[in-house]
Amino acid sequence: MSAFITRTGAFLPGPPVDNDSISDYMGSMLGEGKVRQSVLRANGIQQRHYALDRRQKATHDVYQLAALAIENCLAGLNLEGDALEAPISYLSAGSTHTPFNGPGLSSMLHGELQERGLLSHALEINSNAGICTSGAQALVNTFRAVRGNEHRFALCVGAEQPSAVLKSKALRPVYDLPQMFRDLRRSKWFMSIFLRFMLSDGAGAFLVQDRPAKTGPSFEITWTHSRSFAHEAPVCMQLDNKNALLSQDIQILTQYLGPCIKKVVTEAMEVNDDQLGNYKVILPHLSSFIFRRIMLNIFRSAPQDDDRKIDYWTNLATKGNTGSASIFIMLDEYARSHDLKDGERLLLFIPESGRFNFVLISLLVVR
Repeated sequence: MSAFITRTGAFLPGPPVDNDSISDYMGSMLGEGKVRQSVLRANGIQQRHYALDRRQKATHDVYQLAALAIENCLAGLNLEGDALEAPISYLSAGSTHTPFNGPGLSSMLHGELQERGLLSHALEINSNAGICTSGAQALVNTFRAVRGNEHRFALCVGAEQPSAVLKSKALRPVYDLPQMFRDLRRSKWFMSIFLRFMLSDGAGAFLVQDRPAKTGPSFEITWTHSRSFAHEAPVCMQLDNKNALLSQDIQILTQYLGPCIKKVVTEAMEVNDDQLGNYKVILPHLSSFIFRRIMLNIFRSAPQDDDRKIDYWTNLATKGNTGSASIFIMLDEYARSHDLKDGERLLLFIPESGRFNFVLISLLVVR
């Protein structure tokens, strides 16, 4: 059996927020001015979205963000009629942070979808936790469920709401003053503060089924490759349950990211008897444009049949870094803004710095 992404959808809350307006929604923290300027200059993000109003009150929770992305994914599809030949029977979701540790994300999302009249029947659920690859792992699990002939129609979603823990009314950073004076970027304060200008809110969703859509383009998932390097790398990014403090060590990130990318890309191509030169474009989850050169150098040094430079596409600058939701939001926009041709191949590449987990997903355009 095969598995095809036949519909995509995204939801980005509120109006686009430019760099000068971040503090209008996220508030301000003591001493962050210079950090804000340097981080925004490096990451290349020009606008993003927050599920917040100007008083820092949440406009949506992460379950609502996910449900609205699914609603947009299924827009115009008559679920009560004969649009689908069988009911959606599998729901898989991933996120970094949810209001409840339990019930799981997909369980809460199932209830939210029932309230919206989208899914009013029993089905199998799968919830994925982690950092940026939690949404991609949800897609890998969905692919296996459909390809294995256990389900004909499935929904998959990635959703993030980092504003809930990074807004000034919620964030309680550690002011380790001696370290801040010695080396600011190695301080615990910096490891949390700079993420306020890196991360933003949003959700994206895919409908996955066992055959292509009757009309329009579909994406056949030809293979997936997922690898963790936690056996050789320390924790780099974490969300502490005790204090809801999200932090990232950029020194560890810089040391391990490049070597791990090279290993996982090389292994993925070898295991699947593939070459990067076979792909029209790579859609990478980039946390910052500062890592673009590292990624491209590794991709372009990989073996391929011709001298064609590997191309890539991202909407990081305009949609922001939405973590595990970014690859869903990215493919949705790419599919809507490009003339997809039958037989073209796309590669989704999702790195995670939590403890260095990576997911690659190969797609074939089918019209």
